[in-house]
Amino acid sequence: MTRTADPGAPAPKQMLSEQVHTRLRDSIMRGDHAPGAPLKPQDLAREQGVSLAVVREALVRLVGDGLADRLHNRGFAVPAFDDRRWRQIVEARRTVEPVMLRMAVERGDLDWESRVRAAHHRLARTPPYPPGSGRHYGEEWSEAHRVFHRTLLDGCGNPVLLETFDRTWTAGELARRWSARSAPERDGALEHRRLEEAALARDADTAAALLVRHLTLTLTGLDGTEPGG
Repeated sequence: MTRTADPGAPAPKQMLSEQVHTRLRDSIMRGDHAPGAPLKPQDLAREQGVSLAVVREALVRLVGDGLADRLHNRGFAVPAFDDRRWRQIVEARRTVEPVMLRMAVERGDLDWESRVRAAHHRLARTPPYPPGSGRHYGEEWSEAHRVFHRTLLDGCGNPVLLETFDRTWTAGELARRWSARSAPERDGALEHRRLEEAALARDADTAAALLVRHLTLTLTGLDGTEPGG
């Protein structure tokens, strides 16, 4: 006889940890926790209504995501705004991605052109700030933004380089959001449109230069005022 799960039974630890990880990840990305703020397992367990073990497991995963630091005293905290890793990530992207974009402009086929147009159209038509979110980017826009940049570079046809993009994008996503909040006057929509136009015009020099400037402005935002400060 097949035994059915008891709907009143407690959720498995792994499922609870996944739920807590998702909630904490979203709250950090929204800016609910300031840069450098402690993430106290006891307080989080009480707020989330779960065990300390579940929260610790979720926090360890956040460390792996680059969204939390494990401190020497075994505590956890949101990464600091002035952490040099953010600048190192942008420096790496500014070194590698323009080369990838040149390759994409040279190698990309008609299918790549169509996907670039579609990705930019989706990005341009997706509101960056959902109603009631203030100046915090919505997940739908953030995903459209990632897909646009990934699609631009996808034409390079090199999976090793594309894996590098994926890693650095994920690692630097929190800092990118902080940078955007520090420079609200920046016209990202115009930057993306010019990138699309140069790439589809097969102008590798202009496309690469625009991407360097795009990434440099992100770095400049990190060198500005701390978000919320």
